[in-house]
Amino acid sequence: MNSHQETMAEDHEEGRAQGQGHEDHHHAHFEPGKGLSRSLLIALIITAIFAVVELIGGLVSNSLALLSDAGHMFTDILALALSLAAAIISQREATAKQTFGYMRVEILVALANGVALIFVSLVAIAGLAANVAGVVVLRDRSKENLNVRGAFLHMLGDMLSSVGVIVAALLIFLFGWTVADPVISIAISLIIFYGAVRLCKQSAYILLEFTPSHIDLYEVRTALMNVPGVEDAHDIHAWTIASGVYALSAHLRVSDQPVSACSCIVKTCENLLETKYQIRHTTLQVEYRECDMGVCYFKGFMKDDPNGKGGKAH
Repeated sequence: MNSHQETMAEDHEEGRAQGQGHEDHHHAHFEPGKGLSRSLLIALIITAIFAVVELIGGLVSNSLALLSDAGHMFTDILALALSLAAAIISQREATAKQTFGYMRVEILVALANGVALIFVSLVAIAGLAANVAGVVVLRDRSKENLNVRGAFLHMLGDMLSSVGVIVAALLIFLFGWTVADPVISIAISLIIFYGAVRLCKQSAYILLEFTPSHIDLYEVRTALMNVPGVEDAHDIHAWTIASGVYALSAHLRVSDQPVSACSCIVKTCENLLETKYQIRHTTLQVEYRECDMGVCYFKGFMKDDPNGKGGKAH
């Protein structure tokens, strides 16, 4: 093989290498994934359904927390819709004028979502300040009044929602942790749910006329029987009329004596119940004979003291 042939062979091999390199470069071109649009569309549909459900629920129940969260979800819908549109547009073919295609539309939408998150955070901060003020004002009174506690839980839910929006926005903007939004929302929902269950439980106890939690009927009976002139106390009922308003009725057995002589005994018992147990509405029936144990005695009374002369109430 002469030098001219060797040169041609080398040029041929170099051309093949260049051709192979061009093919490798061609396969390295980025092609937007079409599956991304499908995922965004599914997420958009699910979010839209739950946003509508929360909006209807908030309007029906007059719940500011639900309406606030529905508004939050509608901002999520807008963000998802923009991302979906960007994903679709980015799949367009490149042209002589747009040699890179429309792939950077996604970057523009990401920037728009970032700006929107900053705006949402600023609004949430302003709402948080108002909610914190409301929570501070209602906190002490909520411990005494169930009606105020219900309003307090609404304000607390709004405050936690605002905190959640701020934290989620920062985590998404700074670190791209999109999962932070649903996780924080679920955590806030569980906290509000726990408070709501306690509120319903306490309301049900009042409606069913359960004995107030701070009153021990065993202790009340013992205290009444320690009042001079009281031989026995039975048929004791204590219940809640409204928040902080308690009532009690009982039978007091005393020695056979004029009614006028019993007034001081009843007055002493009333003062005892008001001072020690915050019971200001009392109905005390004075008698000198024992009642039918099957009617006027709790089973706990009868078990602890069959003769009705001591022990604790049930």
